[in-house]
Amino acid sequence: MGVLHKLAWLGGLLLLCLGPVHAATAEKDDSQAAKALLEKALAYYHEQGDKAFAAFSRQGEFVDKDRYVFVVDTKGVMLASGGPSSALIGRDVSEVLGPDVQKAFKDALKVPEGNGIQQAEYRWQNWADGKVERKHVFYQRIGQRILAVGYYLPRASAEQAMALLNKAAADLAKDEKGTLTAINALKGGYLQDDLYVFVVDLNNQRYVAHGTNLRLINTDFSKIKDPEGKPVGEPILALMAKQDDGEYEYRWKNPVTGKVEDKHAYLKKVGHFLVAAGYYSP
Repeated sequence: MGVLHKLAWLGGLLLLCLGPVHAATAEKDDSQAAKALLEKALAYYHEQGDKAFAAFSRQGEFVDKDRYVFVVDTKGVMLASGGPSSALIGRDVSEVLGPDVQKAFKDALKVPEGNGIQQAEYRWQNWADGKVERKHVFYQRIGQRILAVGYYLPRASAEQAMALLNKAAADLAKDEKGTLTAINALKGGYLQDDLYVFVVDLNNQRYVAHGTNLRLINTDFSKIKDPEGKPVGEPILALMAKQDDGEYEYRWKNPVTGKVEDKHAYLKKVGHFLVAAGYYSP
C-alpha cells in the first residue's frame, strides 16, 4: 500500500462539512464505542503526556476491533497509531499531501483547543477486509497534538436501497426530464455512496440515466453482462416484461470500493421506464 493511500485518513480529517449521518443501531454502537475509546485515550494522555504514545501504538487497551487511536502533531508528523498507519510514525506526512489538503489541514488546526471533540467523515481502507469504506472519526486537539479514533460506517442497507428507488420512481413520474438530468448530474440525492439509480427506456432498451457511469447512457441494456460475462440486462428485461416491480441479484463493480461484489437490485416500472437501485454485499 502506498504512502498516499495510507494517508487517506489525514485528508479525511479535514472534511469537516458533515451532513446528517443515518444511524442504525449498529452504527450507534460503533459511534459510542469510538467516542468512548477516544475519551479513554484523552484521559490517559492527560495523565501520561507523550509517554502515552507507546500504549497507543501497540495492540492493547487502545485498540478495539477495527477502532484504534492515532495521533499527529500540528506540523503533520505521525506520533502514534494502533492501526496500519503505524508504519508512518515519526514521519512528516504533510509533505506528501497536495497543496489543497495542506491548506485544509492548516485551517483545521485553527479550531481552538477548548472546543472539545470534533467529528469528520472520510474514506479509508478497512484493514479487516481490504475494502475502501466510509469512516467516521472523532478527534480532539490538545496543545500541539491531535488525538483521534474512527469507525467504519455500515454499507447501504436493503431499506435504504428501496427508499432511494421509491424516491427516484416518484420523482420520475412527476418530472421526467428533470429527474433524468439530476440523476446524470449526480444531484438530487440520487447518489449516496454505494447507492445509486439507473434508468432504462423500455421502448428501445437503452440506458437514459445512470448514477455513476455516464458512458452507459444510450448503450443497449439488453447486452449488458457482468464482469464474468454472465448476462444481466437480458434477464432483468425478461423479468420486468411480466411484472411491474421485482428484484434481481448479480455481480457488479461497487463504485466506492472499486471491486466486483454481489449486488441486490430492486426494480420498478414507471411508464415506459425501468428504474433500479440496489445495495452491495461483501
